Amino acid sequence: MVLTAAQLSKVLQNTKGFERVLSKIKVISLENGKCNAELKVEDEHTNALGTLHGGLSATLVDGVSTYALMTHKYGQVPNVSVNINMEYIKGAKVGDEVQILANTIRVGKTLAFLEVAIKDKATGTLLVKGSHTKFMMNPK
Repeated sequence: MVLTAAQLSKVLQNTKGFERVLSKIKVISLENGKCNAELKVEDEHTNALGTLHGGLSATLVDGVSTYALMTHKYGQVPNVSVNINMEYIKGAKVGDEVQILANTIRVGKTLAFLEVAIKDKATGTLLVKGSHTKFMMNPK
């Protein structure tokens, strides 16, 4: 069974594990290997310079791309991260709303390839670009 965007948002709000750091994302859409989510940057999301923390950006890439993969026709098997690559282009400040757009590029026999763009919601400016490779534990 594939979760809907509303169901996933509810799961994230109630989780007790590490993913609770994603509890404030709002999942807008979740289907066909894609996930669109949003986050309003708050103090707890920032680094010492007052901008979106790079570690949280990496967690957003990890989590949101995994949610996208869960909706791919071959992505509904246990999987683990093999590689996450990040490009930090521009910062986001407290109060900014960001959009996290994840897309499943390809799911092969043992690997899945995903991409994520974190953008300023108001301007569409690209802030962070991420790629994520996952090992599929039960190949198709």
